Amino acid sequence: MSEGTSSDAQYSVTGQELLQFIERVERLEEEKKEVSEQIKEVFAEMKGRGFDVKAIRTILRERKQDPNDIAEQEAVIDMYKSALGMS
Repeated sequence: MSEGTSSDAQYSVTGQELLQFIERVERLEEEKKEVSEQIKEVFAEMKGRGFDVKAIRTILRERKQDPNDIAEQEAVIDMYKSALGMS
């Protein structure tokens, strides 16, 4: 086996591995798209049932956060509202 052949085989294996990664990402992107569409349908259903979707999105975002971070953010917002005479 010549040195060039060994190098070609290495690139071939690397190419195959790269193709597998790319195809995997493409499958995951397709799954992500399908899940996003399902989420949109759920929000549309909630809106149709009279729920405030904007408020629900806020709740979902807060549920992902640490309670201490939420409390700190709310304190800052209250302080700013007070400074603006909004409280």
